[in-house]
Parts: sequence; structure tokens; C-alpha cells
Amino acid sequence: MDAVIFDLDGVLIDSEQVWDEVRQSFAAAHGGTWTPEATRAMQGMSTPEWAAYLVSDVGVQLKPDEVSAGVIAEMQKAYAAHLPVLPGAVEAVQAVASRYPVAIASSAPAVLIRVFLDVTGLPVPVAVSSESCAAGKPAPDVYLAAAEQLGVAAAACYAVEDSTNGLKAALAAGMTVLAVPNPHFPPAEDVLAQVRVLGSIAELPDALA
Repeated sequence: MDAVIFDLDGVLIDSEQVWDEVRQSFAAAHGGTWTPEATRAMQGMSTPEWAAYLVSDVGVQLKPDEVSAGVIAEMQKAYAAHLPVLPGAVEAVQAVASRYPVAIASSAPAVLIRVFLDVTGLPVPVAVSSESCAAGKPAPDVYLAAAEQLGVAAAACYAVEDSTNGLKAALAAGMTVLAVPNPHFPPAEDVLAQVRVLGSIAELPDALA
């Protein structure tokens, strides 16, 4: 294998609940009605996709670009107050980066990926947001773009993911996938059956040995 590509939300930062709380609050403040399926439906979506979903399916009374700007601003405030880095995540990326080229392939907007990298100081030369791709996860686009920017074949990459849509995206890209299941939003069992499952991100360096 030639490289390791990390998801961000749920793998390196415990942010899925933050996203959920911010979107729910934003939707409620702008005329939306939250639905039981909304949380899982938006996991992996790119910024344009989830902004459009909040308008079309949740009923937010704003334009999609206004939705994305408002939600991202609230996420920046939340991260400024506390960036929820998962235990062992920084050390795991540092250990892996000492042996492999690494990248981030995330559904998070680029501005929030940059906040994470600035705060942690991690040596990640390539970071791709699906907002710059044609489609978000479960489409493979963001993983394929990260591999291309690293200059390696997708089939020669490990991918580290936590959610159903993220795992599907990495599998569709033809990568060897390791799952660190999100305890708040556990991935589907039939998808987990196709990948190697780790107990925590701290186990990753040894798993790649």
C-alpha cells in the first residue's frame, strides 16, 4: 500500500453530533421541521448537497447558499469554543504519516478542515473537501481526488472511515477500508462486513504494520 487517506468527521474529530445539533437548531430557527431520517441522510453529503436537502426535505425557508453559509458559520463558532479531537487521533495520524503519505478526504467544508489542521498542526499535505467534487459520499469522488492529488493509485490506498456512506465511498473508490465505527451513529452491518473494523483510531498504526 502506498498511502493512507482519512475521513475527518467521526474519525479524527467527534463532530457528527455537533453537526447534527447545529443543523437542527438552524433548521428550527428558519422554518424547518426535522425528520427522523435527516441525520443519517446527510452524513457524507457535500456542502451543496446537504444545504439543498435542508431546503427541500427539512423545509428551511432560505436559499441553499444561505443555508450553507449560516450552518458553517455556526460550526466555526462551535469549533472556536471547542474542537472535539478524538482521543488518540493526533498521535495516530502522526505515527501513520511517519510511514506513509497521508491525506484527508472529507465531507466537511474546506474552511473547517483548515481549522482542524491549524489547531492540530498535523503534517497532512493533501486535504480534499467533497464540496469541490461533483458528488459527495457515498460517491467515491472525494477519495479518488485525494488519491490523485497524492499521486498514487486509489487501489494502493488505505481509507479510514466511520459512517455507512463514508465506508461505501471508500469501497467504491477501490481502496482497502478500515472502519472506526461511530458509536453515536453506527454504520450498517452489511457494510461493516466488507471492511476491517477497529475498536478505536488509536489501533490504526498497529493495524497497518
